[in-house]
Amino acid sequence: MESTESTLSTPAQKSLFVSACEPSANVHLAYLAKHLDTSLRICGVFEPEVFADFKHAQPSFTLKDFAIMGFFDVCKKLLFFKRAVQEMSELAKSCDVVLLLDSSSFNLPIAKRVKQSNSKARVVYYILPQVWAWKAWRAKNIESSCDYLCAILPFELDMYPRALQEQRIKYVGHPLLDEITHMKSKPLSLKNGKIAFMPGSRRGEIKRIFPIFAALAKKLNNPKILILPKHFQKLTPQALTELYGEAIKDFEISFDTNSALIESSFAFVCSGTATLEATLIGTPLVLGYKTRALDVLIARAFVRLKHIGLANIFYNALHFGSPKVGNMQIHPEFIQSQLTTQNLLKAYEQYDVEDFFNKAMQIRAYLKHGSAKEVGALLTKLLNESIARDSYG
Repeated sequence: MESTESTLSTPAQKSLFVSACEPSANVHLAYLAKHLDTSLRICGVFEPEVFADFKHAQPSFTLKDFAIMGFFDVCKKLLFFKRAVQEMSELAKSCDVVLLLDSSSFNLPIAKRVKQSNSKARVVYYILPQVWAWKAWRAKNIESSCDYLCAILPFELDMYPRALQEQRIKYVGHPLLDEITHMKSKPLSLKNGKIAFMPGSRRGEIKRIFPIFAALAKKLNNPKILILPKHFQKLTPQALTELYGEAIKDFEISFDTNSALIESSFAFVCSGTATLEATLIGTPLVLGYKTRALDVLIARAFVRLKHIGLANIFYNALHFGSPKVGNMQIHPEFIQSQLTTQNLLKAYEQYDVEDFFNKAMQIRAYLKHGSAKEVGALLTKLLNESIARDSYG
C-alpha cells in the first residue's frame, strides 16, 4: 500500500482519482488515457501500465489486490474491501476530479462518501451499473452520489430522469468502439473460414460449455481457434490442459479476442461482452450458455430481460426504446438444456449471414462511436474548472 501523501493535489498540479477494479475497465481506461494531459497527478485503483506515459501516476491498489478465488477468499477479503473503500474515499476527497468505472459495489460507497464530505472533488461515473437489467432503484442513489454520468448506451439516459433534466448525464459512445474501429466486409461463405470458440472466462463456465463446443468442433472441418481470456497467458500448458481437457489440443490458441474474431468467419460464444464484440466486428455468431440451475432461478427472479446476448438486447432497445421488450434477434441463443451440439450445428448450417450483417450495421450506427474522447473532454473541462476555482477563490 503506497502512502497517499505523495498523491495529494498541489496548486500547480491537478489531481485525478481513478477507480478501475476490473480488467475490462482498465482496457477502456487505457484508451481514455490517450485523451488526458500526461502532467496530471493520478492515484487510486488501476494497473500501472495504463498510465505508463504519465510522470505522476501511482496506484494505491492494482487488480491483483482485488483478485478473488472462491467463496472462502471472499470471506477473507471482506475486511480488506471495507478498509480499501475507506482509504480510497479519503484519497478521492483530496483530489480535484474522481473517475469511477464499473464495479458499483466498490465505487458507489466511494462516491457517497465523497459527496457527503462536501469535498470540492467532482465525481464522474463512467461505465454505469446496469440498472436497466436489474435493481432499477439504484439509479436514484447514483444520481445523488455523482456529479456527472457518462452513459455508454443510448437508452441509459431514460433511467436517470433527474440527471437528464439537470444535464448531468450524456451519452458518450460505447468503449468497445474505441477498440473496434472498423467492421469487416460481409463474409460470403462460412464453409472454409476459421471458426472461433469462446467458452467463457470462469472455470465453471468452461467446465460446462467447453465440452459441448469441443464435441461440435469435431463435426466441423474448418480450422478452429479457441479464444482464451488474456490473463490465462500466465498459465502453463499443463494447467490449461487440466482446465480444458485434452480436447484443447484440437484448437489453435489465441489470447487476443479482437484479432481472433477478425480472422474468423464464424464464432460460437458464451454470453457476455464477447457477443457484442463479435457483432461490432461483423463476425456471425451463435450464443451458447449453461450454468447451475440455481443461478438460473436467481437470475430469473431479479433480471427481467428476454435475451442474454448484449447484441440482441441492444437491437431490441434500438427498435422498441427499452432493453426489456421485443423478441427480435441478431443471433440465435441456446441456453441451458437447449445448448446441445445438434442445436449449435443446425444453427451454423442454416445461418443467414446477410441478415446478421445488416442488423450488425444497425447496432454500430446505434452506438455511433467510441467513448474515450468524450469522457476525456469532460474530465479535462472539470480539471480546468478546478484550476479556475483555485485561482479566483
